[in-house]
Amino acid sequence: MEKFQKYYLSLLILVVYSNLQSQVNCNVMQSDDCKKACEIYNYLEKYDQGSKDSQEGFDKAIVLCPDFSNLYMEKSVPYLKRGDFISWKILIDKAVELDPARHLGYRGWCKYQFLRDYKGAVADIEALEKIYPTGYLGYSQNGDYELHIAKALCYSALGQKEKAISLIENQLAKKDHNVGFYDHYQLGVTYFELGRYDKALENFEKQSKQNDFAENIYFKSKVAKIRNKDYLDLKKMALTRYDEGRTMKDGYTHHFNKVYRTQIEEL
Repeated sequence: MEKFQKYYLSLLILVVYSNLQSQVNCNVMQSDDCKKACEIYNYLEKYDQGSKDSQEGFDKAIVLCPDFSNLYMEKSVPYLKRGDFISWKILIDKAVELDPARHLGYRGWCKYQFLRDYKGAVADIEALEKIYPTGYLGYSQNGDYELHIAKALCYSALGQKEKAISLIENQLAKKDHNVGFYDHYQLGVTYFELGRYDKALENFEKQSKQNDFAENIYFKSKVAKIRNKDYLDLKKMALTRYDEGRTMKDGYTHHFNKVYRTQIEEL
């Protein structure tokens, strides 16, 4: 429990931080114009994201320092959240072009989360792996998944279930991997889809010990039903958890392998 609480705190910090524009040390900029652009960038943190003052400020900074990748990235975010994916892509592509190591992971995750562009997400994450072949890739923007796990989910969505399982298992086996809120659940669902119910249940049970939400209990009840065992208590528990709000949540989109109340009711 203590280990989980520490993990939860670190993850909460990560999620909060990921939603804030990060300050930059402007003294490292190579020219006076870029230093001024950097100062504008830092100053714009006081404005609401996507506001007129904020977006116009980024435009002014870009004129001063067109090679400062953070300007394009931060300017792109409001378009993404508002569903203007064309404008977002133009800006984030420029940010990635200027600094792929910094922005590939973010673009890849957003392709997965918002666009369901699984092939595009895989391409970005694998390009990032070439930059950091043995290292840490970072987490999804919402803090839910380490990017190796996110890549596995993309392969699962593309129908490559065995590859997805291999990727998740390999990541979970790493000593420095912090198990995410949904890692074992996603692995369990993938095993379930292949009819490997022992492995599926093993992972659902591991998930229960860490973070037992409605979707996970629902799949445990599905395994029980398939095996002609009593599943109604689990079904009832899944409905209770759902009504309590203990479900997979995301502020902007729906989770991969999310389950809805009607599905639980129909079991």
